[in-house]
Amino acid sequence: MSLHLPSLPRASAGRARPRSRAALQAFALAALVLPALAAAGAAAGVALPSLAPMIKLASPAVVNIATRGTLTERVPRNPLLEDPFFRHFFNTPREPAVRHRKFQSAGSGVIVDARRGYIVTNRHVIENASEITVTLLDNRHFTASVMGSDAGTDIAVLKVQEPHLTEMPLADSSRLEVGDWVVAIGNPFGLQHTVTVGIVSALGRTGINPHGYEDFIQTDASINPGNSGGALVNTQGELVGINSAILSSENGGNIGIGFAIPVNMVKAVMQQLITYGAVKRGALGIKVGDVSAEQARSNGLGNVRGVHIDEVSHGSPAERAGIRAGDIVVSINGTPLESAAQLRNAIALLRVGQTVDLRVLRRGSIRSVSVVITGRAVAE
Repeated sequence: MSLHLPSLPRASAGRARPRSRAALQAFALAALVLPALAAAGAAAGVALPSLAPMIKLASPAVVNIATRGTLTERVPRNPLLEDPFFRHFFNTPREPAVRHRKFQSAGSGVIVDARRGYIVTNRHVIENASEITVTLLDNRHFTASVMGSDAGTDIAVLKVQEPHLTEMPLADSSRLEVGDWVVAIGNPFGLQHTVTVGIVSALGRTGINPHGYEDFIQTDASINPGNSGGALVNTQGELVGINSAILSSENGGNIGIGFAIPVNMVKAVMQQLITYGAVKRGALGIKVGDVSAEQARSNGLGNVRGVHIDEVSHGSPAERAGIRAGDIVVSINGTPLESAAQLRNAIALLRVGQTVDLRVLRRGSIRSVSVVITGRAVAE
């Protein structure tokens, strides 16, 4: 199996009403009901719950994104031409040969601010694009510009000049639970506004992109090439995540494991991309790791998890606040920590100048420490 970013391969050239828990359970029942039961209900004149009203409200906010551009690639050379004698004999240049290849690609996006024309998508959907075309559900299409993009989270914000747009309301992804029903809306394989249904399979997934900042929602809602940048929606029609990647079989097929960026992370990155055109990441000046079982026992943590401070940089905000190597951070801003990746994500999404409150365990006692985030001089 392999990780796949589900935008289409590059080739040469309005808010729904909140629903009660009982209503959500009814949606779950509707998704699982047998055809025979549906037929029996229809025969008896009983209307069964449906996701259709919510999807009708949410779908206009999901857009198709088509891109065109030119890639510059190095052209492989004969190994003999790397030898200075042969280069001189054949009078070949020392500079590596390059070629320019035109490409076109496709993905999805979500309108998050209709008045300002802001659309959120994945960075890999619009990477290297010189022309970006957005198409709406009603087949209107227009050119989009890039407000900013962030490689660390694979998020990009586009802007369009169009007065009649529909935005999707943003949920609080911290309230998601495993087992919640979700709907993926996007444009897989160019099939516009395809809707698939599944559940939240897991939360806080990491290790998908080891060089980025991760807190993925895992879902079994079918996500395929072209879904990248599309919406993962709850049963209230609110955006809970941006579909980003899938695990696929050897032939590239969907195997029911997809990943979406939580909307809370999207909101934090989006604000900076709109304001600065880039993400200005903060730093504490620490290197961290997960707490091992042995460290947990020696510190009497029991069931409490935390993050081990492996190293504190000299002159860093962490050192000035009194944090030392060997300390264990058990919470940040009141949120318990379970992994080093969780702390990395939290710090990376804070703005320079913000104050973060940490609870630190040292020699059996817990103390509160406040640290001011500074510019990213040292990588966490």
